[in-house]
Amino acid sequence: MSGDIEDKPQPLLEHLIELRQRLMWAVGAFFVAFLVCFYFAKHLFNILVLPFKWSVEWAGLTHRNVELIYTAPQEFFFTQIKVAMFSALVIAFPVIAQQVYKFVAPGLYKNERSAFLPFLIASPILFLIGAALVYFFFTPMVMWFFLSMEQGGGEGQVSIQLLPKVSEYLSLIMSLIFAFGLVFQLPVISSLLVRAGFITSQTLAEKRKYAIVIAFVVAAVLTPPDPVSQIGLALPAILLYEISIYTARLIERQRASASNAQDAENEVAATHGEAE
Repeated sequence: MSGDIEDKPQPLLEHLIELRQRLMWAVGAFFVAFLVCFYFAKHLFNILVLPFKWSVEWAGLTHRNVELIYTAPQEFFFTQIKVAMFSALVIAFPVIAQQVYKFVAPGLYKNERSAFLPFLIASPILFLIGAALVYFFFTPMVMWFFLSMEQGGGEGQVSIQLLPKVSEYLSLIMSLIFAFGLVFQLPVISSLLVRAGFITSQTLAEKRKYAIVIAFVVAAVLTPPDPVSQIGLALPAILLYEISIYTARLIERQRASASNAQDAENEVAATHGEAE
């Protein structure tokens, strides 16, 4: 088994030097991406405001301008920094993941590397799918829900309009993106646990009712206190849990097939050995 590991034994100091080099590449990629994103921070923020514009159209308020405010002099400046950091993390993630993999891969067996690499590719793809779902559907739907509470004014009523603060709107959409992105990692995490032997597909199926309750609890914690976003996060989480069960069964079938093939090879080798 030791021949399957390409890494040679190294002193602790050499591992630390390599770790420092990997960290420098990761931090450098993030810093360069941050500078570029900060230069275009206002444009990026305008892109993030598009779901709010769509919700205004859904609410039939095409006559009003989409306005956001900031109440502290430094608020929009720090909001641009947060936008730049968020965008830089997304852009630099491939480089960061590559450096993590290069640092860990030499200590893995070949079969472990071949099993780990697909999950490293699937994880950002699933995160982007969750983020796209938030951007194109759930954020406009949530903002439409909040816009429906406006009061137009008139006889015996005051005019109440939604004027979001730039920092609060950014916090809302970032929290939704992170919440959906993390929930969409469920198939990856469960598949890794099944491969490691910590859980089985039967265990996942038996704990389904608890998973449904946990999905709604997590949705209530991670999303704003409105039923639209909470249900919108809980339902995909339950669907992803079912996908995790199906994926776990596929992994177990592949493992059983490989084990049967290995047993057959051992039997053939034993038969040839007895014949000789």
